[in-house]
Amino acid sequence: MSDSKPADSLPIVIATRESRLALWQAEHVKALLEGMGHRVSLLGMTTKGDQILDRSLSKVGGKGLFVKELEVALEDGRADIAVHSLKDVPMDLPDGFALACVMEREDPRDAWVSPACASLEALPPDAIVGTSSLRRQVLLRDALDAMGRQDVRIEPLRGNLDTRLRKLDEGGYHAIVLAAAGLKRLKLDDRIRAVFEPDRSLPAAGQGALGIEVRADRTELVEALKPLIHWPSWYRVAAERTVSRAMGGSCSMPLAAYSDWDMAEAGQLRLDAAWGDPEGRAPLVRVGAQAAVASLEQAEALGLRVTQALQAAGAPAPVRP
Repeated sequence: MSDSKPADSLPIVIATRESRLALWQAEHVKALLEGMGHRVSLLGMTTKGDQILDRSLSKVGGKGLFVKELEVALEDGRADIAVHSLKDVPMDLPDGFALACVMEREDPRDAWVSPACASLEALPPDAIVGTSSLRRQVLLRDALDAMGRQDVRIEPLRGNLDTRLRKLDEGGYHAIVLAAAGLKRLKLDDRIRAVFEPDRSLPAAGQGALGIEVRADRTELVEALKPLIHWPSWYRVAAERTVSRAMGGSCSMPLAAYSDWDMAEAGQLRLDAAWGDPEGRAPLVRVGAQAAVASLEQAEALGLRVTQALQAAGAPAPVRP
């Protein structure tokens, strides 16, 4: 008889941010793992990204501010896994860390949230729209300019989901744009006045998907997490994240990348990407391509193909150090 513990009874500590949405995500994974026989607890942490609310992420270190402390907890053994919103995870993980699992994706679209305005078209004169994202900023500006609505201002909006909703309710904005996935996970669907279809507001790479990070040497955890993998979602976000990585993507890059399966052709993945100049000095660039995808390598190859098309259409190549 083997002395090793069975794979269905691992003790697992999940490192998580302490925002309501992050805790929901961690609790969701905890319940799934416990259903598989593991013994699971949470380690709540406050990250620098949660603490710095008066400046945009692009000016204070990027989305990695939301994951660094969690990675330190994995490295020093206080936690075993970290649950992330994939759109908050840097494209390249530090040496010694691995993405072990991508779970089934929630609604990846952007949501229009407003107490008074049913749509972008319904905004009053000199309205203010809030967003935390340069991607959303350039896509909204492009749509508003096409409507002749140069009077509408797009203002920064930081904080966790509840904080952003509170700022809207206090009258600081006429409307805000959030990820539909977070609102749905917290049963706040009633706050969504409308959703933007991808052809109007192309989502961020990985938006709506949860990823689980581990230390690369924790092979027993990689094995234990395999039942939670949703390969159709992982292929999609792998293609998207390849575009972002190849473009040098970070939250200072106004970049969108979104893929979905062609319902008419099995195994065909469609990937679209867009880049915009936040200063408005260059027109919005948008490209797309489609390919048969049945592996992460094929998904990444599609991502590189779309990146090349994006740069050929005018998006800048990244400046490498």
